[in-house]
Amino acid sequence: MDTRSPVLIAVAPNGARRTRSDHPRLPITPLELAACAQECLAAGASMLHLHVRDNQGRHTLDPDLYNEAITAIRHRVGDDLILQVTTEAAGIYSPPEQIAAIDALRPEAVSIAVRELFGAGGDEMTPASFLHSLAGRATFVQYIVYGLEDVRRCVSLHAAGIIPQQRPCVLLVLGSYKEQRAGTPTDLLPLVSALPRDWCWSSCAFGASELQCVITSALLGGDIRVGFENNLQLPWGETASNNAALVQAAVAALSPLGFRAATCAEARQRLRALSA
Repeated sequence: MDTRSPVLIAVAPNGARRTRSDHPRLPITPLELAACAQECLAAGASMLHLHVRDNQGRHTLDPDLYNEAITAIRHRVGDDLILQVTTEAAGIYSPPEQIAAIDALRPEAVSIAVRELFGAGGDEMTPASFLHSLAGRATFVQYIVYGLEDVRRCVSLHAAGIIPQQRPCVLLVLGSYKEQRAGTPTDLLPLVSALPRDWCWSSCAFGASELQCVITSALLGGDIRVGFENNLQLPWGETASNNAALVQAAVAALSPLGFRAATCAEARQRLRALSA
């Protein structure tokens, strides 16, 4: 008998910035992403955080390239795995361009960085209209926050009715790729404390302490995300052979603590309730 709620395990297999010089098995092409999805699904992941690249390997939000990758993944693994597309700007895209890409694609699930969509201030009506349209389409939205200031802004936007979900779901990002700063488990505590108690949350962490961070998340009641976007190393210091190895390590660490990985059906049922 399970003693704890199942943990939704997401995998972020590539991100916007890493290349094959970082890891020879970084999945970039649609067929590579499809093979990665199959491996990670078998290892225990129920969600794949999807970035796509153009023909020169650069980050893109092109809906046609997203559709090409999604089609390849669905052909390989079927419809069970939740595919969450990113809206990451990566210094390339403006909020109107991010909105246009998602409106054209109409994905099942999407991640949105609060600081990117809303910027430093100014127009909140256009992003608000976009978020309400996503809620109307029952799109699962995960709000990405990079620190305490982002968390507080997310809570404020929700209080003002700009973020429409009754129980928003956030991803707490620990550490920074740009700053080469690794995340630590203690980074979680002030972020979780600043969240309303009934919000849904998960975490990911840059650097080799990724597993320690996400296991701490599970113990605090959150879900987890692992993958090459944030970390390439297994807990004992060896470079992971592929993304599935990081998922397997998380599952193996969760099991003795009384956790199991949520199935795709369990994860989707939970996310649909949060999208209502």
